[in-house]
Amino acid sequence: MRDTDRIRQSAICTNSRRRDFLRAAGGSAIAAALAAGCTQKTTVRASAGNDLRSMIILGIDGMDPVLMQKFIAEGRMPNCKKLMERGSFHQLATSNPPQSPVAWSNFISGMNPGGHGIFDFIARDAKTMQLYHSTARVADAGSAIRLGRWVIPTAPGRIENLRRGPTFWNELERNGVDCTVLRVPANFPPAGDDATTLSGMGTPDLQGGYGIFTWFTDESKAVSRDVPGGRIEKVTAENDVFRCRVLGPPNQFLEGAEQADVMFTVYRDPERDAVKIVVQDNAILLRKGEWSDWIVVSFSLLPGAVSVSGICRLYLKGVHEPFGLYVSPVNINPADPSVPISSPPDYSRHLVRDLGYFYTQGMVEDTKALSAGVLNNDEYRQQAMFVHDERLRFFQHELRRFSKGFLFYYFSTLDLSSHMFWRTMDPLHPLYSPELAASQGDFIAELYGKVDEAVGLAMDQLRDNDWLMVMSDHGFTSFRRQFNLNSWLLDEGYLQTTGQVARNGSTLFQGVDWDRTLAYGVGLNGLYLNLQGREVHGSVRPGAEAQNLARELADRLQQVKDPETGEQVISKVFLAQDVYQGQSAADAPDLVIGYHRFYRASWDTILGGFPEKQILDNTDAWSGDHCVSPEFVPGVLLSSRPLTSSQPGLEDLAPTILKAFRVPVPAEMTGEALF
Repeated sequence: MRDTDRIRQSAICTNSRRRDFLRAAGGSAIAAALAAGCTQKTTVRASAGNDLRSMIILGIDGMDPVLMQKFIAEGRMPNCKKLMERGSFHQLATSNPPQSPVAWSNFISGMNPGGHGIFDFIARDAKTMQLYHSTARVADAGSAIRLGRWVIPTAPGRIENLRRGPTFWNELERNGVDCTVLRVPANFPPAGDDATTLSGMGTPDLQGGYGIFTWFTDESKAVSRDVPGGRIEKVTAENDVFRCRVLGPPNQFLEGAEQADVMFTVYRDPERDAVKIVVQDNAILLRKGEWSDWIVVSFSLLPGAVSVSGICRLYLKGVHEPFGLYVSPVNINPADPSVPISSPPDYSRHLVRDLGYFYTQGMVEDTKALSAGVLNNDEYRQQAMFVHDERLRFFQHELRRFSKGFLFYYFSTLDLSSHMFWRTMDPLHPLYSPELAASQGDFIAELYGKVDEAVGLAMDQLRDNDWLMVMSDHGFTSFRRQFNLNSWLLDEGYLQTTGQVARNGSTLFQGVDWDRTLAYGVGLNGLYLNLQGREVHGSVRPGAEAQNLARELADRLQQVKDPETGEQVISKVFLAQDVYQGQSAADAPDLVIGYHRFYRASWDTILGGFPEKQILDNTDAWSGDHCVSPEFVPGVLLSSRPLTSSQPGLEDLAPTILKAFRVPVPAEMTGEALF
């Protein structure tokens, strides 16, 4: 994706301040919701009463139309070829900007971001200039009673899904159509009235980020430190025994909200490449190169009263010279979730009963561990295939249960692995090498083949009065060079700092003089004016002054050239007033940066940093991306039925689904049915 692309919000952390930000939304959400528990809900099922028996939509994050057609021509995707020949194939216009939470919100709501209010992975509070995750936020738990160092809330906190507007599945359910919607992004906490849903991208791990791993090692040069998306812990053996501390959620019952933890004790065999690991009531034997099954761990928050359950997996990379133990991000336990991850609330428990424990974290493939060098390419591929195989197994389970109505199922591995392995296909990427291409260049093609297998399973279910669609939220391009937007604003005088501010390592707008600042960048594509009456220290007058500044910034940014390549860095700058309409348009960035192919916002720009250089190579394994001008990265739409529209867009799918079941389309939906 990306997008997160995704962005990988936790992957762009470079110090503890960034890490604290990542935990602020999800971690406090988990802890604040503990006092409330999950409200049980009884659902009543009905069935569609028209000639469409069922509709299945496969959401394949990041499937690129150019690569798909290439692999179809090579014979790698026979099922997609059959589907295309039976019905139709179109490039699917993505969102602006083409970020996963934005794009999937378009799909869910049938509106552009001006309607649903999700504009980026990152949002900002103009009254405090604090950053937060755009799709969910914690509502204030209210007052609390203090007993020494303990803080006892008098009312439960709650988590708000910040996406606005209708959801097509709730409209279907209200009109008697059974719906199952699994892992669609931007749906945490789940927005389901009577539908069966499981949350996807946006669901935090127990630390509150998008996935924070831990790496324990006794390697001589290792230093305990935070790294993007994880934590390195230097450990020392005493008589071949390691004691490893794994962090959990911030404990909101303690003043200062220090993180809860659990201890892992590792007993190393002095002669063999094997260890015994004891974690609470679990004892695990692992050999070098082995992965554990899921391990249940419990974090005590209020002794004897409140605890939080999580699950994690371990990978023993080394035993002797050096010792190396990878602990995955601790996922919310689907058998005992501390915050809502499904609707009805017990659906996740039923899945565990039927299929065993599973990943609940929203961004599952551990791209951060690969970028940090904790997992190598082969180990990442192995972990990513665990995810895909799990997803395929759950899809088969749902297909067996599915008879009529609507089913949506989401696959993530193609997107995140395209982010990480695009460097194997682009000879001009800074990290490309012939050796890398020879050893890993088959992975993306392999994943397209795996997607095709899932399409084949769905096609086997089709009858004459069924409809299958396969769609993606965006395509892909290479991410060769990164642009420090806030550095450019600072160098050009639009952003001002107080005194001597360190250009490298700064984050969260540290040292910005807001009273003299005219504009600032937030997230992957957003540029805001420092507007009087909106920002807490606004310096730009609304009206003509703001409009002239916005046009000036757009013109100047579109003229920026890369001094090393001579290429245009930014293809187009969009004014929000020209591209967004709806109830949330006032919350949009004032300008949306549409980067050219091969360029993207830097990791530092996203969270308010401004390094010395404006443009530099992208030397992260995260080598492919899609957060560019939307015309460069359309998605895919395959349909078992012909479509009349020649230029479909993501927001057209919700009205199409509703009309197919003869359900009224809400007036807020701005998309149009495709038949």
